[in-house]
Amino acid sequence: MISHVAGLFTHPHREWEEIRDTQESVSHLYFAHVLFLALIPPVSMFIGTTKVGWTIGKGAPVMLTESSAAIMSILMYLAMLAGVAVIGVFINWMSRTYDSSPGLARCIVFAAYTATPLFVAGLCALYPNVILTMLVGIVAVFYTVYLLYMGIPIFMKIPEDEGFIYSSSILTIGLVMLVSIMAITVLIWSFGFGPAYTT
Repeated sequence: MISHVAGLFTHPHREWEEIRDTQESVSHLYFAHVLFLALIPPVSMFIGTTKVGWTIGKGAPVMLTESSAAIMSILMYLAMLAGVAVIGVFINWMSRTYDSSPGLARCIVFAAYTATPLFVAGLCALYPNVILTMLVGIVAVFYTVYLLYMGIPIFMKIPEDEGFIYSSSILTIGLVMLVSIMAITVLIWSFGFGPAYTT
């Protein structure tokens, strides 16, 4: 797992070929890759929001209570695990359009490795600074999109022009999921289940 993660940052084209030719079960992938890497953002967020806090203007740092931060971290963790699985299902569903049949397990594998930059970027939550978070987040999103567009033709063994359309469809689904999660979060907060701050 660690070699694949490092390879996606150092030589992604060759790494996608190795990932494509490696047989990994969904259970092995989740226990060895997704469950571990998906812990980075929520654990970092918990530490950052309860021990460091963020500063607005020149005021004192704003921090969450540990119970509130724990609930938000758990929900974030579950949402990321579910997101990888849902994207994998859509990748598998759309593969029939392109005469490719990698199987559900391998599509979830692809989704998990594509999301690696987003997982690693969660480390910036240890120091919750708005500008830092935005910069790191933008870089992670761009690199994730880059891995997606590069990886689909290699992983699915389809021409690059078809891979571009395939990748664009997956990206659209991912954006719809993101907007939906944000809308649901706002709705839940509006019913009084928002974060609780320390006094």
